[in-house]
Amino acid sequence: MESGPAIFAGSAFTLFGGALLAWTAMRLRHRLPVALGVNPVASATLAGLASAGALVLAAWCFTRA
Repeated sequence: MESGPAIFAGSAFTLFGGALLAWTAMRLRHRLPVALGVNPVASATLAGLASAGALVLAAWCFTRA
């Protein structure tokens, strides 16, 4: 019963991290800016780190389930 919240949180982090990673990759593939008015390298790096962080949190949540 206590594993329910961990599974829910892990699923939410997985969906967010995967979607952000896919969106960032698609923007970079089409040579479009990831964030308007920001250095393209910095915005892509920050988005990549955020998506990787969410996926790491998802893995941590699933190990607690």
